[in-house]
Amino acid sequence: MNCPGETCVTCADEAVAVTVVRLLERDLALVDTGRGREVVSVALVEAGPGDTVLVHAKEAIAVVRGTGP
Repeated sequence: MNCPGETCVTCADEAVAVTVVRLLERDLALVDTGRGREVVSVALVEAGPGDTVLVHAKEAIAVVRGTGP
């Protein structure tokens, strides 16, 4: 695996805050990591475009800032 820096949402030992760019099929989402874009699972959370989610091992585990009401 080729990570673009000291940590990435795929292999970091910690949760990383990212922004959902758009939802994809099969509970996946394209997210902006601040260093690029990656596809992660959002099966465990209710997230949408613009939401900030915590991701660990390519799995969104919490919504920390939503754009909804």
